[in-house]
Amino acid sequence: MPLAPTERPRAAPAKETTSATFRTDVLTASMQQPVLVDFWAPWCGPCKQLAPILEKAVAATDGKVLLYKMNIDEHPQIAGQLGIQSIPAVIAFDRGKAVDGFVGALPESQIAAFLERLVGPLGVDESVLQAAEEAMSRGEPAEALAILTPVVQSDPEDLKAVGLYLRALVADDRAAEAEALLARLPDDMRKDARLAQAIAAIDLAAQAGDVGDTAALKQRVDADPNDHQARFDLALALNAQGARAEAADALLDIFRRDRAWNEDGARKQLIQFFESWGPLDPATKGARRKLSSMLFS
Repeated sequence: MPLAPTERPRAAPAKETTSATFRTDVLTASMQQPVLVDFWAPWCGPCKQLAPILEKAVAATDGKVLLYKMNIDEHPQIAGQLGIQSIPAVIAFDRGKAVDGFVGALPESQIAAFLERLVGPLGVDESVLQAAEEAMSRGEPAEALAILTPVVQSDPEDLKAVGLYLRALVADDRAAEAEALLARLPDDMRKDARLAQAIAAIDLAAQAGDVGDTAALKQRVDADPNDHQARFDLALALNAQGARAEAADALLDIFRRDRAWNEDGARKQLIQFFESWGPLDPATKGARRKLSSMLFS
């Protein structure tokens, strides 16, 4: 199963720094690489929530960032000099100076973004994902899967790679497998914005499986242009076949004829198409322009 976690080293606990060792541990060390200091206290609940998430995120930098903790009850001087008024507070030091920071127990995705500001992209090489995206754009999802499978096996928590992998499964007519793999992910991962496009693609594939034969739907629409349900189902079927522009046009036709149909169902379905295709897809750009023209004309 490609998304099954592999054995990975656990993040090492952050080392403690003190007022006496701060200069050596943090300021001097930061001349070579960024150093984070997690200011905390034993009575602070959010500090205890943040610590393992922060340690895990720093471990993902593969040694590019050092992490220390400082107990402000025992060593209040440094926190006072930095103007820290609430905890947990994390301050990044680089070249001997405080350069960035945040307050509060942030989610892992935001901490990763914080670290990327310091040391650049984390996780998988972007060129690998770009190669998979290019394979998808050429209509070759099997090639994309071949590229992505070792990536998600080695790092099943790289949600950008996982999202692209799930989309490739859907495009390769393996939507059921994609849905099963998605269901195995923890709730917090499924809610991550980096999986939104994949989730939309999986949902659309499930809907398309219930709509029936494309030719029969076209006959129904030709017989009755106001059969909005048939046109709606046709849009789903066309999208499943990769005919994105035609699918969008079918929904736009419903919207033009009856905006209120099925509680604005045509526009809502079109938005889901956009989520699945991505904002840069030519079909998304074209349909957005047409929809805007209808809305604001």
